[in-house]
Amino acid sequence: MTDTDRTLDLACELIARASVTPEDAGCQALMMQRLEALGFHCTPLPFEDTQNFWAQWGTSGPLLAFAGHTDVVPPGPASEWDSDPFVPTVRDGLLYGRGAADMKGSLAAMIVACEDFLAKRKPQGSIGFLITSDEEGPATNGTVRVMQWLAERGINIDYCVVGEPSSSEALGDTIKNGRRGSLNAELKIHGRQGHVAYPQHADNPLHGALPALGELITRQWDQGNEYFPATSFQITNLHTGTGATNVIPGHVDLLLNFRFSTEQTSNSLQEAVEKTLADHSVKADIQWKLSGDPFITAEGELTNACRAAVLEVTGIETQLSTSGGTSDGRFIAPYGAQLVELGPINASIHRVNEHVRVDDLPKLAAMYEGILRRLLPEN
Repeated sequence: MTDTDRTLDLACELIARASVTPEDAGCQALMMQRLEALGFHCTPLPFEDTQNFWAQWGTSGPLLAFAGHTDVVPPGPASEWDSDPFVPTVRDGLLYGRGAADMKGSLAAMIVACEDFLAKRKPQGSIGFLITSDEEGPATNGTVRVMQWLAERGINIDYCVVGEPSSSEALGDTIKNGRRGSLNAELKIHGRQGHVAYPQHADNPLHGALPALGELITRQWDQGNEYFPATSFQITNLHTGTGATNVIPGHVDLLLNFRFSTEQTSNSLQEAVEKTLADHSVKADIQWKLSGDPFITAEGELTNACRAAVLEVTGIETQLSTSGGTSDGRFIAPYGAQLVELGPINASIHRVNEHVRVDDLPKLAAMYEGILRRLLPEN
């Protein structure tokens, strides 16, 4: 059986399991079966409604872990797909199905990479798998809980490869070696409701808030740095009023988001927003939620191994990037691991007719095997 067949067959088996967050639908059992056959010790770690597992081959250092998720986002109406989203279908060299790119193709490639690597070598060090069914949802009972479990047992990941779809135009052209932080806020800005004909008896909260919001929108928060673009501020939702044209609203509800670099902290951003509102005498209740702090893996052993593996398989000189949204890497990097995200082309993720190139699956497995080979040399 060729590598194409092995990675494709396993990817299809995973896609066929309708594992919409937080359901796992048997994906992890399938993965653990393959890993146990290689000598991995697998530990299921269910927390609340989320299925997770940790698998480990070997006990010595260094420890290289593959991390990923078996859950997928809802496919939406099946009628909008050209084929059933949970019936893996190959057309014109592409594998279609929900999760093909995000990230069941990567999970299949990780397993095949380990099968190939361990069939040829008995390496120094250890290999781990950290898999969750909670990445696409609230992310409260998945990777974050598994990392706590590992820390309690003194298990420290040295290198981590997350299988998120990092590539832009061609497999391996981009590797994520960090992510921006994400900070959200819900604001209720208070005023006093009244008739528009008698504004002296009311206090329009939107009018009062606009100068402060304008200042926040136009502010240059920082210049970024060698790894990150400048911090960005976005108002993502604004609602006010009763629906009537003759009523001054009594309050404004507002949602906002920061995507921030290591030039900022969540505390510095919160303080700046609260001070700006106070300077403009805006009365507001604010609920802050930090989705994740920024993290970065500087160029070193892991990024060098990834670059060399990509070059070996595809001939591409890969680029390092911190663009895009958050990932579960934000829960792993703070424990000191060097971490990268390397996976398929991301153009179709979360979309109707999500797909991955069939020929990219064995190439991705070969990249992962190349990383193992470079970081876990033979005894």
